[in-house]
Amino acid sequence: MTKYADRIFKPLPFLPFGRAFLLRLLMLPNFFLTRAYGLENLDDEGSTCIYAFNHNNSIEVLMVPVLIIYHLGGRMISFVIDWMYGKVPILGFLMDMTNPVYVYNKRSPLRWLEAQRKNRHAGSTVERCAEKLRSGQSIGIFPEGTRNRSAEYLLQGKPGIGHIALKTGSSVVPVGIDFECRRRKGRIPVLGRTIVRIGKPLNFRDQSEKYLALLADSSCKSDYSSELNRMAADVTAEIMLSLAELSGKRESGTCAEKITFSSTTIKPKEHLCQV
Repeated sequence: MTKYADRIFKPLPFLPFGRAFLLRLLMLPNFFLTRAYGLENLDDEGSTCIYAFNHNNSIEVLMVPVLIIYHLGGRMISFVIDWMYGKVPILGFLMDMTNPVYVYNKRSPLRWLEAQRKNRHAGSTVERCAEKLRSGQSIGIFPEGTRNRSAEYLLQGKPGIGHIALKTGSSVVPVGIDFECRRRKGRIPVLGRTIVRIGKPLNFRDQSEKYLALLADSSCKSDYSSELNRMAADVTAEIMLSLAELSGKRESGTCAEKITFSSTTIKPKEHLCQV
């Protein structure tokens, strides 16, 4: 009984009582449906970083961020999410509590909802994310950019995450989301038993120094942009490789055998952390 009480009443020092209570309520589905590996890879010193997730279905947009924030003691993460999530009743309210970075690129098929896309010219998403990180706020990104129902392959990662990491020098914590159903039946469930694997932080400081030096030199020279984009693409590819290993999927466009997990990715059963 004490073990369950310790899990449910984990200290949440970064939240006032009311929000801590709400976060505990939101964690309840995770206690029953989610197994987490690698919680020791979460930063417990408060430094800012980028959390990168693969994306399978709509439910995980709430469940997995709640899991990560809970195990960070209530420290908030600003997630980069589609603006339409912010218009969903209740879900939008919960998303707004994390001070998200809304992306306004996508049009809504509903005319009345499209009329609410007021901030479509809010500025560069990359720069807004970089500003969050510089101000001490961690961010969360789904670099595939959309839900990916494939049980085998990741989508190609958007290079924006590479530019953000290089502009700020922030480390990237890859978080792979998997499902027991995907492994047994080869499909992504709408809601199912979830496996979350948190990898070791990826450090791009050396690449960041070169990127920033080139960016400073190329402030008036557009011909440097291809090199900046190449560097961002390389960083994005490394992040996606980690997500492939952690999620159990293959990288986009690869013909490699189905990934088998090494001991450095998934620990033996005794390292399993029941959330």
